[in-house]
Amino acid sequence: MLLACAPKLRLLLAALTAPAAALALAACGSGGSATAARSTAGTDGSASAAGTCTHVAKPTPRGPQHIPAPHLQLDPARRYVVTLATNCGQIEIALAVKEAPRTTASFAYLVRRGFYNDLTFHRVAANFVIQGGDPAGDGSGGPGYTIVEPPPTDLRYTFGTVAMAKTETDPSGASGSQFFIVTTADAQLPAQYALVGHVVGSDAGVDAIAKQPTVPAQDGQPIKPVLISRATLAVSGT
Repeated sequence: MLLACAPKLRLLLAALTAPAAALALAACGSGGSATAARSTAGTDGSASAAGTCTHVAKPTPRGPQHIPAPHLQLDPARRYVVTLATNCGQIEIALAVKEAPRTTASFAYLVRRGFYNDLTFHRVAANFVIQGGDPAGDGSGGPGYTIVEPPPTDLRYTFGTVAMAKTETDPSGASGSQFFIVTTADAQLPAQYALVGHVVGSDAGVDAIAKQPTVPAQDGQPIKPVLISRATLAVSGT
């Protein structure tokens, strides 16, 4: 069942009650929003010798963020790819600029500010999603602003889809900084979570994080930290 946000505005994830049941994913947006190892790499994105996540120290949680809302606009004629370098491998995300101009502009804005550097994937929900982008590191944080952009009504959250988390009470398409990557064929979520884009290239980093063991009764928190050491944005096209 879906729980209400705690005093720290903890991001919450509903439990799967049946294979065909729609799941609710939540994150406490602007006040905070609401978490890995088979493949690959050190925090620079290089492959580890064992082909698994490398050990990293858990970063110090950040306090409340008060970043001004962006006024950035991305050119829909160009291609934007965000690369997350993690201790479990590299993840590349092609931004869905045409379908979600406001959400992708906000995501790119945070990447360019270095906001995601040294944050974690704080939740791993088996056969569902991996979730990160919280400065507090526990599902309670956000950038200090909220963007609202309802996703396409026919959006399906299939493997590799990247979308933004929101609270149960937030409107459709609300987002702060927390995002999730779908790790199952179809997450069966309603079209309420703002679209960011899709994983491109290798799935190894996603697969590695998705297999990370978690702390029992800790909302999917990985036993070992899964760190985004650096997020970068590449732009191509005319």
